[in-house]
Amino acid sequence: MRDPKNIDAVCASKPDYVGFIFYPKSSRFVGEDPDTTIFSRVPDTTQKVGVFVNETMDTVVAICKKHNLQVAQLHGKESPEYCLQVKQAGLTVFKAFSVDDDFDFHQLEKYAKVVDYFLFDTKGKLPGGTGEKFNWQVLQQYQLDNPFFLSGGIRLKDSADVKALAIRQLFAADINSGFEIEPALKDPQQVATFIHQIRNLKNTI
Repeated sequence: MRDPKNIDAVCASKPDYVGFIFYPKSSRFVGEDPDTTIFSRVPDTTQKVGVFVNETMDTVVAICKKHNLQVAQLHGKESPEYCLQVKQAGLTVFKAFSVDDDFDFHQLEKYAKVVDYFLFDTKGKLPGGTGEKFNWQVLQQYQLDNPFFLSGGIRLKDSADVKALAIRQLFAADINSGFEIEPALKDPQQVATFIHQIRNLKNTI
């Protein structure tokens, strides 16, 4: 996110996290010199996430410290050693993986002790989301204890299906393009409705 008024409107729904993308090739890139008020206006009840792709570890830490971001979400080919260094810098680490029907969940084992959460998104040609869902049933193969975020093409109509997965490690839903008016601009009402449904339907995540 990068529009101040839109951030205010979305944060009114008290999301657990708000993401800021620091990947220049993304249409949602916050910019080389973002307005610092887009970070400071996020309430303390919502954690701020910096999203990075194959960035240097020092840059990730520096940006997160500069803008008081609590979380580094890593979408590239970051190694377990890299993740550990980011974690040791005092940041919560989300490590994203692109999933398809042939995804090998065993590759996550070397990350289990160095990341706080995994994030499972739909596999595409480029880093980041495709706006499409992957086959959520492959998540039944996930055996680690690390909680994870479900991402990839989630829309308002999917709230009941997200809840119905009933996978113990499913921690949260990551919503993006399915709730956008345009890149980096969310529909606050749809976000508010989804959050209400996720938090109030039976078997709350």
